[in-house]
Amino acid sequence: MSEMITADLVDLDLSADTKEAAARALAERMVTLGRVTDLDGFLADVAAREAQMPTGLDGGIGIPHCRSEHVTEPTLAFGRSAAGVDFGAPDGPADLIFLIAAPAGADDAHLTILSSLARHLMNAEFTTALRSVDDAATAAALIRGDEVAESTESTEPAAPAASSASGETSVSPDTSEERPFRIVAVTSCPTGIAHTYMAAESLENAGRDSGVELVVETQGSAGFTRLDPAVIAAADGVIFAHDVPVRDKDRFAGKPTIDVGVKAGINRPAELISEVRGKAERGEISAGSAPGTPVERGGESGEGYGSKLRKWLMSGVSYMVPFVAAGGLLIALGFAIGGYEVDKAPSVMDHFMWLQTDSWGALFFQIGGVAFDFLVPVLAGYIAYGMADRPGLVPGFVGGAISLTINAGFLGGLAAGLIAGAVVIAIQKVRIPTALRGIMPVVVIPLISAAIVGFLMFVVIGKPIASAQKGMTDWLNGLTGTNAILLGTLLGLMMCFDLGGPVNKVAYTFATAGIAVSSPSDSAMKIMAAVMAAGMVPPLAMALATTVRGKLFTQTERENGKAAWVLGASFISEGAIPFAAADPLRVIPSSMVGGAVTGALSMAFGATLRAPHGGIFVVPLIGNPFLYLVAIAAGVCVTTALVVILKGMRKQAPEGAGAGVADAPISARTERKEPVAAA
Repeated sequence: MSEMITADLVDLDLSADTKEAAARALAERMVTLGRVTDLDGFLADVAAREAQMPTGLDGGIGIPHCRSEHVTEPTLAFGRSAAGVDFGAPDGPADLIFLIAAPAGADDAHLTILSSLARHLMNAEFTTALRSVDDAATAAALIRGDEVAESTESTEPAAPAASSASGETSVSPDTSEERPFRIVAVTSCPTGIAHTYMAAESLENAGRDSGVELVVETQGSAGFTRLDPAVIAAADGVIFAHDVPVRDKDRFAGKPTIDVGVKAGINRPAELISEVRGKAERGEISAGSAPGTPVERGGESGEGYGSKLRKWLMSGVSYMVPFVAAGGLLIALGFAIGGYEVDKAPSVMDHFMWLQTDSWGALFFQIGGVAFDFLVPVLAGYIAYGMADRPGLVPGFVGGAISLTINAGFLGGLAAGLIAGAVVIAIQKVRIPTALRGIMPVVVIPLISAAIVGFLMFVVIGKPIASAQKGMTDWLNGLTGTNAILLGTLLGLMMCFDLGGPVNKVAYTFATAGIAVSSPSDSAMKIMAAVMAAGMVPPLAMALATTVRGKLFTQTERENGKAAWVLGASFISEGAIPFAAADPLRVIPSSMVGGAVTGALSMAFGATLRAPHGGIFVVPLIGNPFLYLVAIAAGVCVTTALVVILKGMRKQAPEGAGAGVADAPISARTERKEPVAAA
């Protein structure tokens, strides 16, 4: 630890007014000492980690951190800001800022030390001492533990009720009938350095204060020790505080469970303990499931219903779109090979000639049609999964299949998924005898929920939804002239508003829903063409702008611009995210204008598209391909011109400036995105 932080890595008068500037000021000290080899590259990694989740904590603490190939050895830098810097904490700016840098292949010993710092940050005496220290050497000593070891040891109880799974874990045996309530917890974060251990420390402290036995399994970068199965079996409740999938989650099946983000474990541990105790008293349990991701979980308890609803819907869409892409491309390929009469071909089981292209076209068309048959059930099933975890899958898929049977389409699938999830959650709230808990997730919940959802879809709400679906389809089929152009403009604006976010996905899902049939209407194919064309505009425009006016962009942005050519041509809108994140007020409006132009022109030209993805690689499958490319080129030129003009109106940025989110390598961000975000 003596080499991890020194007085040269401490700034007690940090003057930065933004988190990017604070990170740069501290990182420059690391560069001076040879701990970081590439300042901009390292700051890009810091910004990429910050983009995943804000690193501000309650109590005036900011902990920007990352793993980076530009770090030569684990390093800490500390800055104290009199004015405070906003790191996204709910209670306001941070005055204590710790920049934690770990090499991409940091060894466990150093990561354990960094984890120890994260735990110290939950100690009020430690943070108070840092606020009052008056010289850098003393601050470095405090952080190393030279001055705090004695005080922190004195505050630890001799036999704490809560413990971490970093070593041996145990719970005290029953010595009386009035044994304490027992909780097991798992904490984890994307980097596995700071939030993971801070959440563990916070939960352990709250456990001691609440008089419960609480054992934490920290799934961090330093590795983790699995909780003893006997400890899990003896637990009365489970808390998951995580932002990456929990490893071996099925170990905790059949117990009252609270599933939240890692920051909830840091900021409100007492509430989580109270919530899991309440679930245990009511007899609510959870089933084991495959690891979840943040978008799949119902969200933290403090989230509004609107945020939760968006996550549930995006869960269904994210699982549905791969079926859309595979099925749509296969159907389009079938038409390209077998001609537009391929949809009238007999089943390839009855008639298939190996040497005839028509047979291969029919084969691809029919495989794509089967894939499309899964769209609505998958959408409904995974909406329910996002709400209620694995128990929601059965009623969700059943409801989605019924939606197809009664011609309720995607609207029916949305309703079925939400109803299925709500029914399962309601069943899980019913207090049941302990003896029945084992069969609840396997027999009782699927049986009752499927029956209720089936009844509602067949008898109660199915017909009205089917009528609404038919009305929407008829409206789309009737769109012509000005109305079609206005719709194309609206869809173009939506596709470029958040570049893969919820608004973008709404537009994309609307378009794919129209072609997700064996014989889509001409209007539906025009909408799909307009949506894909508009989605290609932002990255292509940023690539062109960095080419024609490179001096308006940093070196890193110019490198990102080269990659944006390929990403844009492939209909991957994330290629523009680095530019939009660095300069949203200029890039996003410009992209929206260009996208609107392209969407309107595509509809005006009557371009059609049967494939839901592919970019320029599916141009042979596009109706009116030349005019379609003209529409894209027009939007790209408009966006490029606006970006260049708006950026040219401000003072030219220095070469090294802007090392925020924009500097993060595109590959690092697109890997974090779901495939659907490209839409």
